[in-house]
Amino acid sequence: MISRSNQQQQQHLLCLLVHLLLGIQQLSYSLATTSNETTKPPAAVPCRPDQSSALLRLRRSFSTTTDSSCTLASWQAGTDCCRWEGVACAGVDGHVTTLDLAECGLKSADLHPALFELTSLRYLDLSFNSFNESELPAVGFERLTELTYINLSYTDFIGKIPHGIRRLNKLVSLDFTNWIYLVEADNDYFLPLGEGRWPIVEPDIGSFLANLSNLKELYLGNVDLSGNGAAWCSAFANSTPQLQVLSLPNTHIDAPICESLSSIRSLAKINLNYNKVYGQIPESFADLPSLNVLKLAYNRLEGRFPMRIFQNLNLTAIDVSYNSKVSGLLPNFSSHSIMRELLFSNTNFSGPIPSSISNLKSLKKLGIAAADFHREQLPTSIGELRSLTSLQVSGASIVGEIPSWVANLTSLETLQFSNCGLSGQVPSFIGNLKNLIKLKLYACNFSGQIPPHLFNLTQLGIVNLHSNSFSGTIQLSSFFKIPNLVILNLSNNKLSVVDGEYNSSWASIQNFDTLCLASCNISKLPNTLKHMYSLEVLDLSNNHIHGPLPRWAWDNWINSLILMNISHNQFSSGIAYGHVISANMFVIDISYNQFEGPIPLPGPQNQLFDCSNNQFSSMPFNFGSHLSGITLLMAHGNKLSGEIPQSICEATSLMLLDLSNNDLIGSIPSCLMEDMSRLNVLNLKGNRLHGRLPNSLKQDCAFEALDFSDNQIEGQLPRSLVACKDLEVFDIGKNLINDTFPCWMSMLPKLQVLVLKSNRFIGDVGPSILEDQNSCEFGKLRIIDLASNKFFGLLRNKWFTSMGSMMTKDVNETLVMENQYDLLGQTYQFTTAITYKGSDISFSKILRTIVIIDVSNNAFYGTIPESIGDLVLLGGLNMSHNALIGPIPSQLGMLHQLESLDLSSNELSGEIPWELASLDFLSMLNLSYNQLQGRIPESSHFLTFSDLSFLGNIGLCGFQVSKACNNMTPDMVLHRSKKVSIDIVLFLFAGLGFGVGFAVAIILTWGISRSSSLPFQSTICRG
Repeated sequence: MISRSNQQQQQHLLCLLVHLLLGIQQLSYSLATTSNETTKPPAAVPCRPDQSSALLRLRRSFSTTTDSSCTLASWQAGTDCCRWEGVACAGVDGHVTTLDLAECGLKSADLHPALFELTSLRYLDLSFNSFNESELPAVGFERLTELTYINLSYTDFIGKIPHGIRRLNKLVSLDFTNWIYLVEADNDYFLPLGEGRWPIVEPDIGSFLANLSNLKELYLGNVDLSGNGAAWCSAFANSTPQLQVLSLPNTHIDAPICESLSSIRSLAKINLNYNKVYGQIPESFADLPSLNVLKLAYNRLEGRFPMRIFQNLNLTAIDVSYNSKVSGLLPNFSSHSIMRELLFSNTNFSGPIPSSISNLKSLKKLGIAAADFHREQLPTSIGELRSLTSLQVSGASIVGEIPSWVANLTSLETLQFSNCGLSGQVPSFIGNLKNLIKLKLYACNFSGQIPPHLFNLTQLGIVNLHSNSFSGTIQLSSFFKIPNLVILNLSNNKLSVVDGEYNSSWASIQNFDTLCLASCNISKLPNTLKHMYSLEVLDLSNNHIHGPLPRWAWDNWINSLILMNISHNQFSSGIAYGHVISANMFVIDISYNQFEGPIPLPGPQNQLFDCSNNQFSSMPFNFGSHLSGITLLMAHGNKLSGEIPQSICEATSLMLLDLSNNDLIGSIPSCLMEDMSRLNVLNLKGNRLHGRLPNSLKQDCAFEALDFSDNQIEGQLPRSLVACKDLEVFDIGKNLINDTFPCWMSMLPKLQVLVLKSNRFIGDVGPSILEDQNSCEFGKLRIIDLASNKFFGLLRNKWFTSMGSMMTKDVNETLVMENQYDLLGQTYQFTTAITYKGSDISFSKILRTIVIIDVSNNAFYGTIPESIGDLVLLGGLNMSHNALIGPIPSQLGMLHQLESLDLSSNELSGEIPWELASLDFLSMLNLSYNQLQGRIPESSHFLTFSDLSFLGNIGLCGFQVSKACNNMTPDMVLHRSKKVSIDIVLFLFAGLGFGVGFAVAIILTWGISRSSSLPFQSTICRG
């Protein structure tokens, strides 16, 4: 029962509640009225004078341009700063809590320290303003302890992320994303060109995150995290339990994804695109309940894609495209899926594409791979996805013609069939896809003329038709009639491109961005280039253009071009009108022309400069001081004279330097070997260099290939080379080295090619009896060339048995010894010059299947070690011109890969082992000038060798020497039918057919070429 007093109390409370509600309603009406009267309500408390003063000083540090969207005109002294543009204050004390100048387009020399006087800031957004590549302030951020949101994306800052940000433990969102300029190569490799590459650096992500436990969103696109190694992943797992968005595209991560990353159960978006992440995709990603976006494209991932991830019905986007070793099957898709992006193109996915893909009614972007479709057709159900805006299909198993159901996809903005087996002409219905912006039909087998209906697609911005069999003559001017076209790639077809007449009314030509016309039978520069003032990517390689580059070309290009390839033409005279080619070019390839004079200076942005195989005569003494950002420099095959300038060592980012086959003199600058911590390929072959090799290499030595062959270098090999633990190829052949056999080089765990030929080495090879027998084991060697020295002594069995790589193959190694560089996905292949099959041959690439031992022209004595027979991968053995005695070991008959055997000019005796007759691959045999006797094996294979193979052995008899044996003719030796040595044939084709080879030299291969592609294929084109 309720008492009367209680009832009175309740009535009183009810009255108070009614009055309160009426008061709230009146307040709401007042606020609404005020809101209608002014765009921004006045703050309860006006801005404090100290806050206004700080903002005005900050204002004076900014300047505006015609592109600025904010003028900050409201920032006036004497007015309430809480009402200024982009500013908000706390209502209680007049402190500034929000500064939002996003996308204002302002410019400043640096970040003014007045900002750090706004100590109550909670929200700071300076994105899309330029701070002129100034350093991020080392101090100041630690004062802004109330910050929960920081956005400094696209601000042109450089340097390390300030330590003060680590102390901001209230941070919820942090964005340091920087510019990523993506250039699409011919082979679909996207080159991220950031302003200054990775301008912002965070070398210790673990310490950076340690105090940021409240972080929910982190955007570090194009921030350099390379110094963190595998620790990048556990750093997030250990310190950011509330993280929802992890965006790290192009952060130079070269490590796997740890399983513990999945312990952050709140993760909803993961973006690791454009890195070098390797290993498998964690199965535990399937257990992230909130995951809706997973982007792992353009990495080096491998293994099976976790199928359980597809069961997550929250997923809206999966992108693992361009991970060629990721395999899997697409599942059956539910009609309840909300997937909008499904991108698996250029992976190793196989099996039929399920027809249930048509259940993905929300799908906007579809990318599929056909690595092993057993030549099945694409399902027609894809044609039911009427909302598709992007369709990308790749894979050689996709055959036939472009499917007719593509005509149903009228919303398409991107249509791409690449690296596929499709053939025939492009169907006319393509002309009905009026929304097409990107048309990419490349690296397939399309033929016929360029389809005329393309010119009806007025929205087209990108046309990429390279590496097909399109034929006929096409006028370049016809493409400029497409009003929005900015990217055109017609390279590597059977086309003849002619200029056509210029029309000043064409709108697109003024904004043209990319023009790729490699191998298009062009004999002169197109006149239309005169009217392209915004061109950034130009490829005219492999044509017949001759004469000097005209002045107008440089006037147009010098401020706009970023990538230029005019290689393999007949350009002559000087290359530039001035000392510097261009201030902005990242990639310059002018190789294989007839340019002359001093090498021009690339600009400060240049990362790749290839001026090889021209007529350049000198390098400026200050050459290196202009190479601050260069990574790859190739100047081989010129007429460079004088000394290597010391300034070359100022190019501290160099990873590859090739000055081979010139006329350089003097000694090698010591800094080139001792101070270049990133340099991994150094090729100085074929000059007139003298003096000693530098001998103070540091522990951080990065060399993988060193070639000093064919010079006049003297003295001893530098023992400090043992610091170069990644060294694979070392060639000092044809010099004046005076030393003993370098057993100490067995401490180099990756050494595979050792060429010491034609020097003045003396002494035993391998450890002496008194030495540790394990001190000279070369377990990785595939090629060893000791020819033409003064080595002597016994060749010991044990030394050969340590050469494990000559016995067994490593299935995980690539076929070709090569270096891959991030820049445009280029592959540089190690090569070597050795005596093979009796001839000096320069091979343009070293196949790992090639195994060769050459100890010829020394003074070795004793018997041939029987253990050589255990080196079953051996392809060439040359022990000629020594003093070897005894019989030829029958164990050599176990070398079934042997193609060349030269034991001539020794003192070998006894009969030729009949086991040699079963060596199917043996194509060069020289046993001349020994003391052999008896019958020459009369197998059908041995009958192919002439008498020159056996000359000077008076005791031999048989058909080959026209000397009958006394006893009756024996039975023919039976052996397996002759095979074709694919490896060696390919090896000789590469060495002899390519046309340019050099010892341990570097050959530039643009991208990952298909088997039918040209030996040199440009990949600098976008689209």
